[in-house]
Amino acid sequence: MSADGPDGVPPLHLPRRTRLLLVCAFVLLVAAVVADLVTGPGTTLSPVLAVAPVLAGATTRSARVPLAAGGIAVLAVGLLESTNSDLPNEVHVTALITVLAATLASAANVVLVAARERELFQVRTVAEAAQRALLRPPPERIGGLRTAVRYVAAAAEARIGGDLYAVVETGYGVRVLLGDVQGHGLPAVESAADVLGVFREAARTEPDLGRLAERLDEALAARPGEGRFATALLLTVPPGNGPVRFVNCGHPEPLLRRGGRVRELAPPHAAPPLGLLGLTGGGYPTGRFEPLPGDLLLLYTDGVTEARDAQGRFYPLEERLPGLPAASPADLLDGLLADVDGWIGNAGLTDDAALLAIRWEH
Repeated sequence: MSADGPDGVPPLHLPRRTRLLLVCAFVLLVAAVVADLVTGPGTTLSPVLAVAPVLAGATTRSARVPLAAGGIAVLAVGLLESTNSDLPNEVHVTALITVLAATLASAANVVLVAARERELFQVRTVAEAAQRALLRPPPERIGGLRTAVRYVAAAAEARIGGDLYAVVETGYGVRVLLGDVQGHGLPAVESAADVLGVFREAARTEPDLGRLAERLDEALAARPGEGRFATALLLTVPPGNGPVRFVNCGHPEPLLRRGGRVRELAPPHAAPPLGLLGLTGGGYPTGRFEPLPGDLLLLYTDGVTEARDAQGRFYPLEERLPGLPAASPADLLDGLLADVDGWIGNAGLTDDAALLAIRWEH
């Protein structure tokens, strides 16, 4: 019971339970017509036929379908009128008007819903184009690394929000950013765009990672009258086998999976989110660690760790990460998202989630 919608709108797919309910309704309608035919000329159930175009309209995004169903219902009213000759004409006229009114109303509703779905589809298409321009997926291989990224919106109609990521190859090595702008909606997207723009330029010209974080802080703090901030992680993976440097700006600590064990990479000192450094003074301290071949580093936003199950328990990312498949960073992220879906069930995410996985090949 699905039909193609208007041009540019995906076909209508009805859930199995919905299809079952509609089938039951159609069966009851047919039973009512049969009952009318066998109960004799003194009674009629013909007004029930007004349900036919309504049910047909629920299965399609084409107005022709409820109109055709209404035409068939009108013919059925005429058939029942001929078999129920003892009833006054007012009863048959009332049934006919009821069917015609339901047909026109159902067709109008289908046209309205299809128009709104077309508008929503166009908006989502624009949002997807904006996401591709703003959040550019990194190459699968960059330097001696393999990478993968996933972005999941909490709302089904959304395509982009305040979570952000970028991977840039520079003269200082591969530089990575993953962050989460406070708030939602267009203001958060605009702030994310500012941070990403500054990062892509400064990552190629700023040798010191802590100073790079300060420049992102300055850009966010300079936005007029918002007071918006962003948590973020920045990494520099140097060419060759040198130590990886990282800066944590109030963000959840990344997880390093080495063999079958997982540990957090804690910064040397706590630091504020981007946009709030002026309230605390100081700067952004730089941590470091020595990667080994096969190490896998997971950067994530709190949309993952704040996912709750039916009992309200948070998703235990650090506990579940060692058991997830990790043939590649992409396999890890796909397995992680599937595990999160199983954890939350039908509840859905309460916040957007961005995930970025990096594996050292040599």
